[in-house]
Amino acid sequence: MIRDILLYLSDDGHAPAHVAASADLAEALAARLTGLAVAEPLAAHAEYLPPEALDRYREAWQTRNARLEQVFTDGVGHRAIHTEWRAVEDLRIDRNTLDVIALQARYADLLVVGQMDPDRPADLVPSDLPGQAAVLAGRPVLAWPYAWQRRPVGRRVVIGWNGSRESARAVSDALPLLRHAEQVQVVVIGSQQGPRERHGDQPGADIATHLARHEVPVEVHSQPRSDLPVADALLSAAADFDADLLVMGAYGRSRLRELVLGGTTRRILSEMTLPVLLAH
Repeated sequence: MIRDILLYLSDDGHAPAHVAASADLAEALAARLTGLAVAEPLAAHAEYLPPEALDRYREAWQTRNARLEQVFTDGVGHRAIHTEWRAVEDLRIDRNTLDVIALQARYADLLVVGQMDPDRPADLVPSDLPGQAAVLAGRPVLAWPYAWQRRPVGRRVVIGWNGSRESARAVSDALPLLRHAEQVQVVVIGSQQGPRERHGDQPGADIATHLARHEVPVEVHSQPRSDLPVADALLSAAADFDADLLVMGAYGRSRLRELVLGGTTRRILSEMTLPVLLAH
């Protein structure tokens, strides 16, 4: 069950939309919604800035966090949900913003963040924040696209399945949503099929059977061959299915290798056109 949702907000201009979409989800799941803002560790600059500059620095972050709190309060004030606001400041020098987000997320069922908008980069977080947070937090992460027409999430779901432990974790974490879906499609892309021992004789059939036992209305769509990168093929399949949610594992190989060679997770997070639920 998902009863505790944590929403990380940044000053990227999309906070009102992310609050609205997250409140929709919290209402649908009868879950508590907590808003979170995180300030940069002041200790990291203490030896370089005079006291008066540090005071101005702290005041700027407090003003920014107060602005985000107002956005959150305005967005949830009329909702029939339980809410909470957290603003974390004066962090230890050995922690960065991502570390704090991950730490806070460990005490929630689901972390919700926004996709990074390249035209309005967020403060002090990596461009693949949702994927990194899924790895560090040990919790599923739901990412809202920055360019997206808001609609109910979890009615038409595509699962990107490759038989990996990350995919299995994502499916398990998504079950509270999948049980309420109208249609779920397990998508297996040719280059995702991998070793036979991952799938059995028919790729996708075993996980579909498992989901059916949970009364999930599921079907399998297999693409034996595809000239597209896996990320593009998954997004194309989601568009063809008119999906409102994509469920997938995050970083099936090391993140360093993905940074060097590119990878499905990073490409999805940069080009996503619908909400994506990630787990590691």
